Amino acid sequence: MKLTKLRLWHVPLTSHEAYYMADGKTCDTVETVVIALETDSGLTGWGEVCPIPHYLPAYARGVGTALQELAPVLIGADPLGPEALIARCDAYLPDHRYAKSALDIALWDITAQAAGLPLHRLLGGRAAPDMPLYHSITCIAPDDMARIARDAQARGITQFQAKLGADGDWQADVERLTKVREAVGPGPVVYGDWNCGTTSLMATRVGRAVAHLDIMLEQPCTTLEDCARVRAATGLPMKLDELAHDTHSLLHAHDLGCMDAVALKLSKFGGISATRRARDLCLHLGAMMCIEDTWGSDITTAAVLHLAASTAPTRLLNTCDLSGYVAPRLAPDCPFRHDGRIAPPEGPGLGITPDQSLLGSPDLILD
Repeated sequence: MKLTKLRLWHVPLTSHEAYYMADGKTCDTVETVVIALETDSGLTGWGEVCPIPHYLPAYARGVGTALQELAPVLIGADPLGPEALIARCDAYLPDHRYAKSALDIALWDITAQAAGLPLHRLLGGRAAPDMPLYHSITCIAPDDMARIARDAQARGITQFQAKLGADGDWQADVERLTKVREAVGPGPVVYGDWNCGTTSLMATRVGRAVAHLDIMLEQPCTTLEDCARVRAATGLPMKLDELAHDTHSLLHAHDLGCMDAVALKLSKFGGISATRRARDLCLHLGAMMCIEDTWGSDITTAAVLHLAASTAPTRLLNTCDLSGYVAPRLAPDCPFRHDGRIAPPEGPGLGITPDQSLLGSPDLILD
């Protein structure tokens, strides 16, 4: 089997509600990149990557340029066994892992289709029938965040991520966490996420003020050392996100004692292949994991769900139906959340069929 063509589209995804985060970061309408890899056997693999502006060293319009650079490696190559081809791509064009994430997803889709199996069967087997979801709450007025939490809880959600720091007011952040915790009651997981947008001092003040409420903190600062200081000063568990992106960062965070939980996002690591390796390392290190991606619609959501479904439930904190936060839905057969949980698609490969009428004409064709 050989790759014969790559098609690429840029698709605007609009959030059902604007997401406000610390340090001026927002998610409102964000451009996602969809690719289709065609083969001489008739199989087509789908991939997607959706960088959030100002979030990580990645941008949507860089994906096509990177893939154009990789065209001599890709066109005519055997797509089966994605890690071998991705290694050749890494040798030809170092890093640019966000662009390779979409490519790696599409290669896994082809490989699992060729095997006639759902993707999770190739990633370790299905470890659970479905997985818990969390609900992300935009950083707005505390009472409104509490209302969103109650609404999500009524739909079965038991884990809540409260965005913090959008107004730079640490006392408002204390009120946000307090009111979200009061809204959902004892038991559910509640964590406050600054997305690297505050200082160790401000995060420590917030953490100490809510230490009696059973709260987890997420990624307050821009360095692992500062996050570790907050962890030590507050005594609260710490979830990492932006700073966890490769083997070295995971091992360093573990050594610092600030990785009680970690977000493993496909585009941070470079796709399913690299994220699976990170997942297996975290199983060894004992960290709880949220398996997801930065943003996106049904294609990246399907990929995330297959990897999450093959992860030991005792180490899977949660996963995310990213496509549930945005419009349009790109694949009508992608799973929907039910009672706060979600299951992976059942068909071969990713198990979804993107609606090409929503994509229109490709913005890039490589053959």
